[in-house]
Amino acid sequence: MAKEKRTRLGVWIILGLLCFSLIGFGSTSLTGRTTSVATVGEKEVSIEAYYRELQGTIRAVSQNFGLSLTPEQVQAFGLPQSQLNEMINRRVLENEATRLGLSAGDALVRDRLVLDPSFTGISGEFDREVYRDAVRALGQTEAEYEDGLRDELASTLLRTALATGVSDQTAAADVVLMSAAQTRDITWSTLTADVLTDGLAPATDEELTAFYEANAAAYTLPETKRISYAALTPAMLLDTIEIDEATLQDLYAQRDADYNRPERRLVERLVYIDANDAQAAFDRIASGEIDFDALVEERGLTLDDVDLGDVAETDLGAAGAGVFAAATGDVVGPLDSNLGPALFRINAILAAENITFEQARDELRRELAADRARRQIASSFETLNDLLAGGATVQDLASQTDLELGSFDWTADSIDGMAAYPEVREAAAAAQIGDYPEVISLADGGVISLSVDEVIAPQLQPLEDVRAQVEADIEASRLQTAVITYADSLAATITADTDFAALGLTAIEDDGLRSRTFIDRTPAGFIEEVFASDEGAVFVMPYNGGAVLVRLDAINTPDVSSPDLEADRAAQITRLTNSVTDDILTIAQRELRRATEVTIDQNAVNAVLTNLQ
Repeated sequence: MAKEKRTRLGVWIILGLLCFSLIGFGSTSLTGRTTSVATVGEKEVSIEAYYRELQGTIRAVSQNFGLSLTPEQVQAFGLPQSQLNEMINRRVLENEATRLGLSAGDALVRDRLVLDPSFTGISGEFDREVYRDAVRALGQTEAEYEDGLRDELASTLLRTALATGVSDQTAAADVVLMSAAQTRDITWSTLTADVLTDGLAPATDEELTAFYEANAAAYTLPETKRISYAALTPAMLLDTIEIDEATLQDLYAQRDADYNRPERRLVERLVYIDANDAQAAFDRIASGEIDFDALVEERGLTLDDVDLGDVAETDLGAAGAGVFAAATGDVVGPLDSNLGPALFRINAILAAENITFEQARDELRRELAADRARRQIASSFETLNDLLAGGATVQDLASQTDLELGSFDWTADSIDGMAAYPEVREAAAAAQIGDYPEVISLADGGVISLSVDEVIAPQLQPLEDVRAQVEADIEASRLQTAVITYADSLAATITADTDFAALGLTAIEDDGLRSRTFIDRTPAGFIEEVFASDEGAVFVMPYNGGAVLVRLDAINTPDVSSPDLEADRAAQITRLTNSVTDDILTIAQRELRRATEVTIDQNAVNAVLTNLQ
């Protein structure tokens, strides 16, 4: 009896300890005792605010991509981390504003509330009931919301103070505008060996030897590793694998959508909030005021953001008929889409595809055979490792398994044969004589094990072995030198009035060149040299075994105060001012965050992410 009592007492003690250990378990959640995901100085990033803003970010990104993001995609895009970081940065400024004693008065808070369209009633003016309901929907009391607004306004005051005093950027804008707007007029010509009237005497043995020694690196073989390997790839097994006809038919049926595709369109879609905005945008395109690309940029988007790829008519819902009735290059709309009224641009028409089983049969067989080959190779991986662990060489692997024996000479430039595999190149670069020959998986499902038989140090090839190459190289070098010498002699005679044709040159005139202009058939650094030269300068540059001869005819300097450039000048001043301001705020933000104690509750963050799924 005593034993039974002791047993029961032990059970109750264990249960008691278990209950005690569970106290607080689950307290970090959207409804638990923990209220914040991070503390920033004296401020907090609340769980509810983080949850709400992260949801909004996910919705916005989903809308841009035209799909619903999975939890894995949310994590892959780094949205939880970037959202938390953004909120912490805001709290850093709010905390610093509080520390400095900056505060927004009641009148300023009231004005912000009254002017907020979110709180407007039917009358078009601020409605307290609408305000109360909106704040309650955010999971806050009016006092909490107004405290947050007060913090936001105070941090805005701090940002304004930091940005105040940015120096006038007019002078800098004029320099940038001058550089961008300046143009050059040039006359130039390409000279080849055809301009030489006298042939070059063959190089003497002494000249060949001197050239060979001066350019020894060009005739030196790189370090070479002689490698033996045992390998097996799916391609080696394809002909040995049988696939029955029924299996091929089944796979064809599964791929029906791939082999029998309806007519499709390559389409871009630009979504608007309401039909009036969409119609106004379409009218601007129709009038020629703007094009589709500019509309996309105007919305702060890129063409990738609005690209739908290739779609069938049924993929577009109610907009399908309108889009498929249009021609390539047309912009149509507004048409209804699953995200609202939108404009659509048709970039290409893809004809319907109908591929019969007989046409697809070989492709299907290769696919199935390759898959089975990969699985067959994968099943041998452990056996291969066991053989190597037992002391087998790559030669033993080839004799005892299906792996095939081979060899190749590897250098840092090798890309052919087995060296076409990045995994093989990486392994060969690291391998040394005597290394353990590991089994390496290849990207196509194959395997290889290699060993280094010999390492041949870099060696200069004997002159007699490369004599033909040296002779060709020295001739090309001497010809180019002669052409450049001839071009230099012409350059010394050229003035602003010289007619290139009178010198036997075919002149090319290029006017209005900008610093970013690209001119085909010119050497690297050509435009840079043009813009570094003075007006009237004549210079020669080596090019393609010959030379180019260039005369800078004019430097065209714009009047930055002219009406034509007035808008560009104002925009440049604004851009530079904003850039300097952004730099100041970024540096200040970084330094303030470094000086502020920030603590992140990862359990609370995880709880938010769990509730999002």
